[in-house]
Amino acid sequence: MLEHSISLESLLETHELPFVIIDASLTIVGLNKAWEQQLSVNKKDCIGQPCCKKSPDCRHHELFQKLEPYVSTETLNEGGHLIVRGYPLLDNDGTVYLGEAIIQRNNPSNISSAPRMVGSSTAFGHYKNKLLKASKTQVPTFIMGETGTGKELAANFIHTHSARADKELVIVDCTVLSEALFESELFGHEKGAFTGATGSKKGLFELADKGTLFLDEIGDLPLSQQPKLLRAIESGQFRRVGSTETLKSDVRLICATHRNLADMVKSGGFREDLFYRLSVFPIQIPPLHERLKDIPELTSHLLKQLGLRDGQNYSISKEALIKLLKHQWPGNIRELKNCLQLACSLCDDQHISEDDISYMQHQQSRLTPHPEDSLKSNPLRQMESDVIQTLLQKHQGNRKLIASEMDISERTLYRKLKRFELN
Repeated sequence: MLEHSISLESLLETHELPFVIIDASLTIVGLNKAWEQQLSVNKKDCIGQPCCKKSPDCRHHELFQKLEPYVSTETLNEGGHLIVRGYPLLDNDGTVYLGEAIIQRNNPSNISSAPRMVGSSTAFGHYKNKLLKASKTQVPTFIMGETGTGKELAANFIHTHSARADKELVIVDCTVLSEALFESELFGHEKGAFTGATGSKKGLFELADKGTLFLDEIGDLPLSQQPKLLRAIESGQFRRVGSTETLKSDVRLICATHRNLADMVKSGGFREDLFYRLSVFPIQIPPLHERLKDIPELTSHLLKQLGLRDGQNYSISKEALIKLLKHQWPGNIRELKNCLQLACSLCDDQHISEDDISYMQHQQSRLTPHPEDSLKSNPLRQMESDVIQTLLQKHQGNRKLIASEMDISERTLYRKLKRFELN
């Protein structure tokens, strides 16, 4: 079902909560190991089946009609309850899917069921203590850290240890908030507000009322939209697109980025007033090379997670662990997890040896080349960039006309504009 869907397959493999993917025909096209285990089902028996017993009159059908994320609560017979969270997903080819995750909560604070933060080093201890202090406040918290250090996990930790833990943690990926999507996604819209608005839609600010709003990669937020976010944060008030009614939302704000926002402020890429409004309580996540003493504990924790996913009992040799300790981990915990996933696939008898451990052999600077360097080394990309620049001039920046002439979706065009820095 998802053979050509690299991004969605990757999402299934890395999602730690029970997670399922449904297509527009209300058919299950993918689910992860955690979903199989918690619901006691077999993946092969579920793929190709209807999304649920209530189909087609169900919440999944409604999401495809409105493209509006939803959160619902289901009480369990044995006590506790499930939080069911669904939201639209966009595949690499522009196809819309539905992703649904479930969280089991046995107590109001959900601390016991929150994803674990692992470590015992001095650097990790100071970091975790600062997160706990942040959780006891209501002020905006600004999480800084390199890619792969676990910024979303930090936001989840603050939320689940806060007084708002029984409400929703709403996550916003600012890298996909284009100028056209910003207001509709954050503040919602009314029916008929624009072409394609077939129904009213709650924004993420509204969904996060009384809970926590996590703005991930805030440094990628378009400069033109930053004043609107600032007004909503300062007043707690906003209007849906196409409405004159002023709504209110009480949210605790957490932001994160791997960028240097202070430098962006100096260069004019980020508003100074918004920067100071967001960074009341700054927290720096230590990179993994500063907490190498946590490698054994992290490795054990990650191997248990991978073992639960695969139904296996993985172990690691002393020599392999020493090899892990000698690496500097430029990709941080994400790189460690990817390394162990590969090792689990290569090892014999579920036991990881030194030879099963391998790393990506290119430098960090080569992982994220400047667009100009990438274009020089790839004539086809240079040609594509030139074509887009010509069409930008021809159609005076009208993305709809440009996408139509290139026979691609507007979302795909936006990704190309961003890749070639042509926005």
